[in-house]
Amino acid sequence: MFDTIARMMMLALLSQRPNSKLNNDSVRGRGVPGSRSRGWPLVRRLLAVAAPVVLSCLLLAPSPASARDWVKEMISETSHDFGAVARGAKAEHHFVIENNNEEEIRIESAKSSCGCTSVQVTKQVLKSWEKSEIVATLDTRSEPGAKDATITVVFAAPFAGELQIHVHAFIRGDVVVQPGAAEFGVVTHGVESSRTLKVTYAGRPDWKITALESANPSVEAVAVETGRTPSQVSYDLTVNLKKDAPPGYLREQLVLVTNDFDTRSSRVPVSVEGLVVAPLSAQPSPLSLGLAEPGRSVTRTLVVQGRAPFRILSIKSTDDRFRCTLPAEAAARHLVPVTFLDSKTPATAGRAETKLRIETDLAGTSPIEVTASVQVMPAKTAKP
Repeated sequence: MFDTIARMMMLALLSQRPNSKLNNDSVRGRGVPGSRSRGWPLVRRLLAVAAPVVLSCLLLAPSPASARDWVKEMISETSHDFGAVARGAKAEHHFVIENNNEEEIRIESAKSSCGCTSVQVTKQVLKSWEKSEIVATLDTRSEPGAKDATITVVFAAPFAGELQIHVHAFIRGDVVVQPGAAEFGVVTHGVESSRTLKVTYAGRPDWKITALESANPSVEAVAVETGRTPSQVSYDLTVNLKKDAPPGYLREQLVLVTNDFDTRSSRVPVSVEGLVVAPLSAQPSPLSLGLAEPGRSVTRTLVVQGRAPFRILSIKSTDDRFRCTLPAEAAARHLVPVTFLDSKTPATAGRAETKLRIETDLAGTSPIEVTASVQVMPAKTAKP
């Protein structure tokens, strides 16, 4: 747009350039009477039209600082330190991005400055209140030592923006964990499960694991020494997932505390991952309905599934503006439309949230709850 305005003004100015004796005389006031000011009113009119447009664009266009601010407001952390990581261990961190804007955002790309770290974006287009993850995975089989990577995330909409995320790690060449993580896969809720890993150290003859730390009470571990020579020490590490582990994704870290002299190296993390599936579940949870215009309904689908065919007896909402359509037939998987409509005039702008309590006839299960939310847009004011 700026280019178009500039070209219009340039053409108006060039039209006043003398290209003949008559024009030269006219410019000097010796030609046709009044010709001296014939072209300049056009320039003044163009300036009168263009100036407000240019000023508005300059005021509305985001400055580099404000562009950085709106991007940073969508992410809770912009750096992560993996600490000392064993050779071959799985080291992965998820940076969560939530679109807290009314406009749809689009992530154009995400690249790492170091080959030691790969990057993946789980979802590139986000509507209001939807989430995505920037997954940074450290290649622990690369050369041991300190690793530093900068991940650059480029946004293309609603306007251009850029975010930098920093990742740090120290890969130990003397400690190896096989396999690289305690991966439980899909586990049924209420069933205990375990995985065994081998930890091998090459170096001091008196090296040992002194303690195991877990921030999740549902994850326990035991390390049993299986071998010791003057140059190598071996352990069997058994990780237990207790039957009281809550349904949902499990992404934790078990810390091996060792007697290394260096404080940073004495804590070695081991990833613990899995998915605990309940006999009855609903996805997505929480459920975001996006944006709702005043007086208009918005609908999203909630998937309710169980281990066997069942009927949904009722869905109760703490906010009567959220309503659900119950399926009539029994099935192991139900698609339930959830609709929000605020019929009040004027509608209350802002975030609306409810708890949906779902009751079924599936044997051995209790009612489940899902949080649903929507962002109600302000009413548009009529132009005078």
